[in-house]
Amino acid sequence: MAGDRQTGVTASRRETLVGLAALGLAGPGAAKAAASPFKVSGVAVQGGSLIVRAGPRETIAAGAELIKTSEHGLAIVGFDRDAEPGLLISYPRPGGPPADPKAAAAEDPQALWIDIAPGTFDVQRVDGLPQDTVTPEAPETLAKIAAEATRKAAGFASNIEGDHFRYGFEMPLKATRVSGRFGGQRVLNGVPARPHYGTDLAAPKGTRVEAPCAGVVSFAESGLHYEGGLIMIDHGQGLVSAYLHLSKVLVEKGQFINRGHKIGEVGSEGRATGPHLCWRMKWRGRNLDPTLLVGVQAPGI
Repeated sequence: MAGDRQTGVTASRRETLVGLAALGLAGPGAAKAAASPFKVSGVAVQGGSLIVRAGPRETIAAGAELIKTSEHGLAIVGFDRDAEPGLLISYPRPGGPPADPKAAAAEDPQALWIDIAPGTFDVQRVDGLPQDTVTPEAPETLAKIAAEATRKAAGFASNIEGDHFRYGFEMPLKATRVSGRFGGQRVLNGVPARPHYGTDLAAPKGTRVEAPCAGVVSFAESGLHYEGGLIMIDHGQGLVSAYLHLSKVLVEKGQFINRGHKIGEVGSEGRATGPHLCWRMKWRGRNLDPTLLVGVQAPGI
């Protein structure tokens, strides 16, 4: 895979972006931010996410999304790979989001404006893939892919109550290197494809894959056309992580698992040229870089 690098680079990037400057709160706006009822931690960049602290069991608005905070007063907010350059966090307003959210934040002491930095995405050329995983044509293959897509969509749509994300994430592999970065534009067997919405972690076949955060399994199947063995875990409020190309799936749908639980083993099943784990994450349909939540804890913890 293109873009090989050590995982320490990801951690360094996260440490650089976390903080007041990354969240658009440095300088003149800092005093207003201190008065805001919202406290945040995380990475405000395309593909990143924030853990927001407000009051317990409150409804808050993140742009057009309405989110009910947990019993601990926490909510998760994710920024898609192609997210707009800013987001308003506030309490719900009559009539929905304002026409000029940044101006509204300047006038509302209970609102918080988040500047979202642009992501840096490369071009990833991958050759040697089975051609039917790039341009499938057989009717029976297309029918299988369509049926799997319906089941996968249900797994990603899971939205349990809770805030298991509040203590942050660990890496799902103990020793690895990043062999494919999140968000890179893919060219598969010479064919331009959509961006890569995961982080590829290279490791030998059979390497132990652990749950990086507690949650409920929302999908667990083997033998999928593109993913091979695939597991999804809902960590609360629609934050769902996914683990692709597994040679073994060791959990079941509906199972609650704790951080560190062995969920599967690395493989090269589906659309892959060699053994690795593709680690993905979504929040309410938005594609996130899961490595940017590693080590990020809720404000006040």
